[in-house]
Amino acid sequence: MKRSACLIFNPVAGQSDPEQDLLTIETLLAPEIDLDIRLTTPEVDAGQLAHEAVERGVHMIIASGGDGTLSAAANALVGTNIPLGIISRGTANAFASALGIPDTIEGACQTILEGTTRVVDAAQCNGKPMVLLAGVGFEAEMVEKADRESKNRFGMLAYIMAGVKQLREFDIFEAKIETDEKVITVTAGAVTIANAAPATSILAQGPAGIIFDDGLLDLTVVAPENRTGAIASAYHLLQSAFRGDAAERDDIGYLRARRIKVTTEPPQKVVLDGEIIGTTPIDVECVPGGLTILVPVTEEVQPLEKLEGLPELTVASKPQFELE
Repeated sequence: MKRSACLIFNPVAGQSDPEQDLLTIETLLAPEIDLDIRLTTPEVDAGQLAHEAVERGVHMIIASGGDGTLSAAANALVGTNIPLGIISRGTANAFASALGIPDTIEGACQTILEGTTRVVDAAQCNGKPMVLLAGVGFEAEMVEKADRESKNRFGMLAYIMAGVKQLREFDIFEAKIETDEKVITVTAGAVTIANAAPATSILAQGPAGIIFDDGLLDLTVVAPENRTGAIASAYHLLQSAFRGDAAERDDIGYLRARRIKVTTEPPQKVVLDGEIIGTTPIDVECVPGGLTILVPVTEEVQPLEKLEGLPELTVASKPQFELE
């Protein structure tokens, strides 16, 4: 008996021909999986389609589109034990990259057909589901500047162009970071809280690796003194990510915790899984084992903690997390 799945397909994702993409997916999967195909529209997004599929009692969901489509579908599955298959067709494809899933249609379909299910963490950010990461400051400003038109025209280059533009307006802010055990006050240019993140999400790469099934969040603080320092820090993080080494600059700090709250002065924009959701403060909590995803087997690297060297840093012990 063939397996059945709801295929949620975003026809406007990426730069390829959506009709050809859908035909390729059907050709590869239909011989072994009975597909119920649902297309996203401006009125009905992937999250709503996924919720409706869950209510119908679907056995598996396959999402095809950019990171926004994939995250929205995944968010609907948190806590359900329904496996999610991922076919990335977006600009950044950070979701697939973070989980080691091929970013080609052929490779992704092979993972769905031959891969294994793996239980991974999810998270909540200000009550909203989070699969990848929340970025405060520089990353949020960069994502906002990379609009849909530029992404359609330039692809990944749109983010690089937006980052260069944002460097011209680089600014720092005071951040108060609270975990179950610490209260940290630091002057920063970017604060990133990651549940899962690929190497290309460089502002999340303070640790030696982002572990997406350890029940913890990974926080990276980038605190350069000026634009030159910001460029050097970003380059160092990129090198660290691809080498698998933890960051060693004094203006980069990181830690791991189950729950992290960030308050800033002045308030900073926040990007959540690629979408601007407002401004700080944010309260992020890990949801251990919240998602079941079809993934290849990957090796993991245990990250460390480093806070020493950050400018204007204060750290105080905190025996218990305080709710407001």
